[in-house]
Amino acid sequence: MCSFILFAQADSPLDIFPPGLFDRVEQEYGKDARKRVKNWQTLVNENQSGSEKDKLHQVNRFFNRIRFVDDIRVWQQEDYWATPVEFLGRNAGDCEDFTIAKYFTLRALGVPSEKLRLMYVRALRLKQSHMVLAYFEQPDSMPLVLDNINKKILPANYRNDLQPIYSFNGDGLWAAKAQGRGRKIQDKGGHSLWENIINKIEHGQ
Repeated sequence: MCSFILFAQADSPLDIFPPGLFDRVEQEYGKDARKRVKNWQTLVNENQSGSEKDKLHQVNRFFNRIRFVDDIRVWQQEDYWATPVEFLGRNAGDCEDFTIAKYFTLRALGVPSEKLRLMYVRALRLKQSHMVLAYFEQPDSMPLVLDNINKKILPANYRNDLQPIYSFNGDGLWAAKAQGRGRKIQDKGGHSLWENIINKIEHGQ
């Protein structure tokens, strides 16, 4: 069994397939959930050598098959950030769960954290807050947007239905500026929901 280490921050390795994971998943969520998590591991195993663009498409497609369901129905909470294991276990989640799962999977596939941002936006047509994953091929390039509403990966300047608000990853928090990178407004370790996700993944949840 392969075990992949990713880095949420430069000095913080995380093992997303720790020993005993599949047994814990089956005990908590059932046999179908175990199969989904095994399929996730297969996705990571089989796409290590692909191009970053191929990895984006594989990961986006894999997670966009999961049902969108609000946190209140899945977790009986107004705002709950699920780990990829929890997301696959329940086979349902909201926009944050899609984005978090894609982020950590791409990190496990070797995409550097500085190329990835979890971005809060305003979905203008739906008139609601939303989260997507932004990928920057180069520091000054137009980001590509991985989304569960529009399942096509498109450059941010083609997503006029989204208004950026702020973005973050394991390295910091940025105020969004148009469709670009924006201005860094907070250093590491300042988002409690993000810290909670890291802690849960470290404990194999």
